[in-house]
Amino acid sequence: MLTPARPSFQKLFLTGLLTLLPIWLTWVVVKFVFVLLSDTSRPVIGPLLQNLAATSPAALGWLVQPWVQTALALLATVGVILLSGVMARAVIGQQLLRWFEALIKRIPLANTIYGSARQLLDILQTKPDGTQRVVLIDFPHTQMKSIGFVTRVLREQGTGRELAAVYVPTTPNPTSGYLEIVPVELITPTDWTVDEAMSFIISGGAVSPDSIPFSPPAHEKSEAPKK
Repeated sequence: MLTPARPSFQKLFLTGLLTLLPIWLTWVVVKFVFVLLSDTSRPVIGPLLQNLAATSPAALGWLVQPWVQTALALLATVGVILLSGVMARAVIGQQLLRWFEALIKRIPLANTIYGSARQLLDILQTKPDGTQRVVLIDFPHTQMKSIGFVTRVLREQGTGRELAAVYVPTTPNPTSGYLEIVPVELITPTDWTVDEAMSFIISGGAVSPDSIPFSPPAHEKSEAPKK
């Protein structure tokens, strides 16, 4: 009777690594968001809880515990974000947003940063005209592809050739990346949505369809009939 072969140390290590890697990546992303959100409200929540605990140390002393302050700061930040979403959909919220944007426009540096970020988010949320939003481009060289988002289509001065401004985000933080100007004929279009592309980028390629295009579509060249 044949006994099953025991897996080698290398196979066991690789299996364990592949099992823990998605968990670790999820923890890194969740921890980053958790710390970012909690730190936003911590300067306000921390002193408030300390003042409440000082009024009755025996009954409310637990409010100064670090985990309590972190949890309440996180909840407060999430509440502010949800309230902002509700206000943005209401008439009064839209008026306040227009007032805030008008105020930002009076500050030179803040106007540039806010305006650029606002335009980028608006572009990614709308359907593009003339080209696919999510594309693949040759980056960092011709034998490799990177996912990018077409933000605008330009024309080359003199020739009129179409050029695309493509934002290439990095993994796992898509808020940083590169801006590339690529001829439209060298772009490989995809049928992905922005959400699908973001999931692919943040997961390091783990969340993806079974197949993707890799080469640009062939452009048919029509020849004039010879006389």
